[in-house]
Amino acid sequence: MGTPRDSRQQQATEVIDRLEAEYPDSTISLRYSNRLELLIAVILSAQCTDERVNTETAHLFSKYDGADEYATVSQEELAEDLNSITYYNNKAGYIREACAKIRDDHDGEVPDTMAELTDLPGVGRKTANVVLQHAHDVVEGIVVDTHVQRLSRRLGLTEEEYPEPIEEDLMGVVPEGYWQGFTHLCIDHGRAVCSARNPDCGECVLADVCPSERGDSDIDLASGEPW
Repeated sequence: MGTPRDSRQQQATEVIDRLEAEYPDSTISLRYSNRLELLIAVILSAQCTDERVNTETAHLFSKYDGADEYATVSQEELAEDLNSITYYNNKAGYIREACAKIRDDHDGEVPDTMAELTDLPGVGRKTANVVLQHAHDVVEGIVVDTHVQRLSRRLGLTEEEYPEPIEEDLMGVVPEGYWQGFTHLCIDHGRAVCSARNPDCGECVLADVCPSERGDSDIDLASGEPW
């Protein structure tokens, strides 16, 4: 039997309060100067560190300008530009196809609705949420990346394993005004303390409210994320 929703709401509020105090400057770490650059950076960030993405995009964004240039460059050339990124061939294909659709169907502008964004090749709900929040100032949901997935389960905010049902649970317990900030707080804490394989529970500001640290959870901390 799961934890009652009102208890999870209280837990979410306590978690946010503590993490805000710990990471007062929490924000997105990807570097970009326009909406298309953000979209491309987020596509590249799947299963890749933001630090690595920022290193690659520094060159990429100086070489290409606008959706048409990404759409018309050859697959081979763009893949070579991305060869230090994980799954660079696949990601090059997604970027070329998404930019072609942006050019042909959206007058070269990154769309501003969930439906239109998730219709782009290589763009799922997580990527669309990031672009909506940071490029269009539209908050429709919660970005569930690997850190949010891991922390929300360890902290007892959800029992779900996969991003979309986790997002649905979180939207029911995280105050709407924190839907955007919650992700960045989880990312900062996941990187600094609550890592996948060796969480530093002794230094965690959430230790006394974390069921995983107390041994009350059936989550296997050594196994990392389920995806």
